Amino acid sequence: MTGTARFQLPIALGLAVLTAAPGVRADQFDAERQAKYEDCMAEAQRVPADGYETAIAWVGQGGGDPARHCAAVALIGLGKYQDAAAQLESIAADMAQKNPPLAAEAFAQAGQAWTSANQLAKALADQDAALKLAPDDIDLLIDHAFTQRALNEFAKALDDLNEAATLDPKRADVLTYRASTYRFLNRLPEARADADAAITLDPKNAEALLERGIIKRLTDDAAGARADWLQVVELAAGTPAGDAAKANLEKLDVKP
Repeated sequence: MTGTARFQLPIALGLAVLTAAPGVRADQFDAERQAKYEDCMAEAQRVPADGYETAIAWVGQGGGDPARHCAAVALIGLGKYQDAAAQLESIAADMAQKNPPLAAEAFAQAGQAWTSANQLAKALADQDAALKLAPDDIDLLIDHAFTQRALNEFAKALDDLNEAATLDPKRADVLTYRASTYRFLNRLPEARADADAAITLDPKNAEALLERGIIKRLTDDAAGARADWLQVVELAAGTPAGDAAKANLEKLDVKP
């Protein structure tokens, strides 16, 4: 889904908490903190163990929420998802009153960390908290929908995706996710309509073409499925969508 992108929170985390030292201009202070945050995050993602040490040292020097966030990202890189989620939840709780949008992002990241730890109920709880703070965040609704689907709550996932599609009817990814959700609910006409709409918006969307091919195969249109999957292989070779399309084509060619 929204994946690692959510692990890049703005430097606004913590800037309201700390102030510049006497004699230091605020813009200079903010620029220095921005650079330090970016360096810490880069290290946390490149060499998580070193990034974590840097972040913890910065926390001790008064680095505040940006330092804590860098430490959480390093923990994710180290595979310590539960510790990272707890850290992100703490950051979110601290920011909930002073900056709800950033708190929502931190809760969303915590949800993704819990998902990585295969703790789906906890992921859903954090996503619920995030949506209370940012109910119109489409990416949050998508995350929530995917967690619901992982819990086999397809009707609830559909509710999330309906809301996301209402907020932005021209998001091809939302339509693709809703198409697959309709398919799981065995509502194939609606699934096909969403897949077609997604491809109209984005004709080279490999995921939408993959999904439409699956729907076509389920409705006995093997030739149409083949055409869509061949496009996916051409557009997205070596990606999960391309690999899935290739596997589906191989199954299609197996003689009964």
